[in-house]
Amino acid sequence: MKKSEILSWCLYDFASSSYRAIIITVVFPVYFVNVVVGNTSGEGDLWWGRVISLSMALVAITAPFIGAIADYGGLRKRFLIASTLMSVGAIASLYFVKPGDMFYAFLIIVVANIGFEGAMVFYNSYLSDIARREYHGRVSAWGFALGYLGSLCSLGVAWPFVKAEALRPLWLVTASFFVVFSLPSFVYLPADKKLIEFTGSISKNLTQLKNNAMELWQMRELKKFMLAYFFYADGTNTVIAFSSIYAATTLNVQSTSLIYLFLIVQITAIVGAVLMARPIDVWGGKKVIIISLVHWCCITIVAYFIKTQPAFFLLCAAAGLGLGTIQAASRTYFTGFIPAGRESEFFGLYAMIGKTSAIIGPLLFGLISAHFKSQRPAILSLTLLFIGGLSFILTVKSNR
Repeated sequence: MKKSEILSWCLYDFASSSYRAIIITVVFPVYFVNVVVGNTSGEGDLWWGRVISLSMALVAITAPFIGAIADYGGLRKRFLIASTLMSVGAIASLYFVKPGDMFYAFLIIVVANIGFEGAMVFYNSYLSDIARREYHGRVSAWGFALGYLGSLCSLGVAWPFVKAEALRPLWLVTASFFVVFSLPSFVYLPADKKLIEFTGSISKNLTQLKNNAMELWQMRELKKFMLAYFFYADGTNTVIAFSSIYAATTLNVQSTSLIYLFLIVQITAIVGAVLMARPIDVWGGKKVIIISLVHWCCITIVAYFIKTQPAFFLLCAAAGLGLGTIQAASRTYFTGFIPAGRESEFFGLYAMIGKTSAIIGPLLFGLISAHFKSQRPAILSLTLLFIGGLSFILTVKSNR
């Protein structure tokens, strides 16, 4: 294992965390819902759910195809760079979004999310290349831990802009943060090798991809894990997408307090990822996923009943402990299914399932919130997703 490859890989998580923290989780969702759209009757929730759902749908459709091309054509690093720059450019374009520019903002976020999520397909696929099997859990957890540290740093940068209510320049700063700390991965991650030449007609190449998909479909234990992942990834993605909106709308948490809230989550997430790094390798990813899903069921049930901001802050601290754990354990467990040289193809499937599930959760949250004129039933409904994931993961026998 090369330290330069592992460090540059982890730094990409540090870089991309600025997008997750500022654009998807804390600052921009509240700005979009309350300022760009307006949320007096839940319209903002509904449109934010549509933004996330549409972009995830497009990623789900294209990820397996693009992932296979990246592996077989030796284009993974180029696709990683192109997807990153696509997202960075869209983030910078948010500078021109003003109150009432709903459709313009909608389009930009869809493009930014497609670029970001597409890049994560190729980023995740490098785990098998840069670390030996017995270190996958630790390296995966280190990446998430450094990513949460990146969230802390990016929120520290964002704090004066939020306090001054000068958010438009913040989008430019976020784009700069993302691209600057991504540069080491562009240089030090290992080069790709072609498995086959994509030559001949388009139909011939599509037939090759179809045959590969049929091969994946015949892997029984992989299918069961994918079903479990479909449900619980839906739950975690929806929590991430609506956590700040829930805090701001249901509990009247102010914008500056949202920064403190998210800082608490990131700090506890770092603690959780670091503490569980070795247990993921020792206990196995499946056991850690099961523990995490029970934890998440408790979180969503308690969230329904919470009425005060201090209690919600404590709940978010508890949620942070499980956030990095389930993400790192899932990524590590999935690598056990991957044949050598087909990492991007398999992580394209991983992305397709994760993003397909992310179509349903945010849309469901928005619809339930708009129907009941309350976000509490919407947050409670996520418990069913975690229960569904738990019921399927218990049936998976082995990934080796």
